[in-house]
Amino acid sequence: MKLGKFGIEILSDGTFALDGGQMFGVVPKALWERKLPADGRNRVRLGLNCLLVHTGTQNVLIETGIGDKFEPKFTDIYGVAKTTTLFVELEKRGLKPDDIGAVINTHLHFDHCGWNTRVENGRLIATFPRARYYIQEGEWEHALHPTERDAASYRIDFFRPAENRTEFIRGSQEIMPGIRVEVLAGHTRDMQCVWIESEGESACFIGDLVPTRMHLPYPWIMAFDLYPLETLANKRRLLPQLAERNALVIFPHDVDEPCVRLREEDGKIVADPVGLTA
Repeated sequence: MKLGKFGIEILSDGTFALDGGQMFGVVPKALWERKLPADGRNRVRLGLNCLLVHTGTQNVLIETGIGDKFEPKFTDIYGVAKTTTLFVELEKRGLKPDDIGAVINTHLHFDHCGWNTRVENGRLIATFPRARYYIQEGEWEHALHPTERDAASYRIDFFRPAENRTEFIRGSQEIMPGIRVEVLAGHTRDMQCVWIESEGESACFIGDLVPTRMHLPYPWIMAFDLYPLETLANKRRLLPQLAERNALVIFPHDVDEPCVRLREEDGKIVADPVGLTA
């Protein structure tokens, strides 16, 4: 899809599954299961969506999926299904790791930065050797020293070996012309969304502020969020803004409708699919 002078494509790293109660927090199962049915282990199927942006001068990758550096037990617990991989998706487009000029992670949970690194000749290296990796400095520090509550969400081998290629950001700012990050505390203290803007058009990779379109209602907030009231405040602020701007919104975990436009209807935010699929 064209976005002003830019081109954007959603890439998939397959799917995985998380407990439905964790995904929907205080929302009763009788409500959320109507929208996203659970399997026999109470897990819901989720996408691993990444965004590729062609700026005209370089290829920018937002998120890197879940990767391949995990054991069978991890695969079973999280229902990882490699229907495709980020590498396959890049190859389909004639791209190699060397062709990526920048990687932006919204945060460093294992399902967002898995391909930041890879194993080569028995050692861990940065997957994209010519790219600069961009992450909030506060998120990096927290990922290295998580709390007992969220330690399972971080895998240090997924991101630490790329440290020498990492640019640490402090706060909301422009990364390059037409691409900027905005800090949206809630899921983690320093999670960021990514704005892509060109010739009056805009798109927002919204990160885990709104992981799927089912999470658009303001109180539908994940139990994973460390600061749920901040998530709520940021949703109330940002979603009407996205609707007013008619921006494309890309969800990190929606399998069926990863890209939508938003509008307000009867005081609620609703999604209109745009047909851009992973």
